[in-house]
Amino acid sequence: MTREAVLDVFEQFREDIDQGNDRRERLIKASRDVTNISKKAIFLLHRIVLEDSADDRALALRAAASGRAKLAEANALFALMRPELVGDRYWRYHRQVTGGLQEYIEALSFAHYVEHDALISYQQVQDALGDADGPFFPLNPSDYLLGLSDLTGELMRFAISNIARRGGRPKASQVCAFVRGCKSDFERFTPHVRELSKKQYVTANSLEKIELAAYAIFVRSSEYDLPQEMLDDLVSQVTARFSLDNNRDPLSAHAHHDGGGGYGERER
Repeated sequence: MTREAVLDVFEQFREDIDQGNDRRERLIKASRDVTNISKKAIFLLHRIVLEDSADDRALALRAAASGRAKLAEANALFALMRPELVGDRYWRYHRQVTGGLQEYIEALSFAHYVEHDALISYQQVQDALGDADGPFFPLNPSDYLLGLSDLTGELMRFAISNIARRGGRPKASQVCAFVRGCKSDFERFTPHVRELSKKQYVTANSLEKIELAAYAIFVRSSEYDLPQEMLDDLVSQVTARFSLDNNRDPLSAHAHHDGGGGYGERER
């Protein structure tokens, strides 16, 4: 092989490496943008679904529609990723897109739960990650499961917020049972999905917070011989001071003093 031929080969290597690095940077930026959009969609869902309304079903449908409309911005970014992730490139650059994809699945599954009170299926997520020309890229089952595992944290916040709403305690109990089922069902996949065991630990903590809040409200409220409307007001007042980071009994604390305690900031 001549010197010129050897130089041509290494020149091609350099171009391939530069193109790979540029592609990696573009995907990292797009994934971060997807993450930010998905977080905004989650905040939007929480804000709308907890508004005062005489028709909770209509409110849920409006929240889900608003969340999906926001996520359409993320879908546009995924569409731009399609040529970057053709064939085996998806697996080569999977680490660069998995974070944003999991956040998107978390937001999409939350919107689906708000509307249907059910878990979104793998096929429904794959269908969302596509257009008339087909899927943007194949959905890794691990990303699907990890995104759903993150959903339980949002459901914990949703449940505790519902406890504070007038007439919202049955909904909180329903969410609690759903999160308990998710934890049980996901457990069988922990040997096969990397990082799922860590997320299961977070899910267990979320479930414990829902159960502690629901148990405290149920037990303590039975001690008050009050009309349902006054009891709802009492629960709303004390739950507003119940930090999601603190496992203390809110009604017990309220019974002993009437001071301080701000509402805990949302963990991410």
